[in-house]
Amino acid sequence: MKKTGSSVASLIAAAPAARRRDAETLTALMQEVTGREAEAWGTIIGFGSCHYRYPTGNEGDSPLLGFAPRKGATTVYLLDGFDAHSADLDALGPHTTGAGCLYLKDLEKVDLAVLRGILERSLAWVEAGGDGRMGLTVTE
Repeated sequence: MKKTGSSVASLIAAAPAARRRDAETLTALMQEVTGREAEAWGTIIGFGSCHYRYPTGNEGDSPLLGFAPRKGATTVYLLDGFDAHSADLDALGPHTTGAGCLYLKDLEKVDLAVLRGILERSLAWVEAGGDGRMGLTVTE
């Protein structure tokens, strides 16, 4: 995945109406959590960047935290997965998960303090280099 240099405001404006408000809220929240500005990574709004390398040799770049305002739900990407967040996910509010993605249909129904905690712990995991399996290196 690569940064595209597109306008984050344009990505948010192009989002379905139901997702725009959530995108603005998540942009502000992730900026606070990461201390980094939002950047476009294709259709993903990302904060900071890291390089990863799997034991298989596959490698690439990813935002430290990011989300995408999709038609069906806002997708929040967590590089550390969900095992470390199971208790928090129980308290989060309505959501679904899949393959490192947290799907939120309505941010107003979610406990933002719980979401902030999940984001903070996920960021700390990435900044610490993950669990060693991914070979994570923060690049900015």
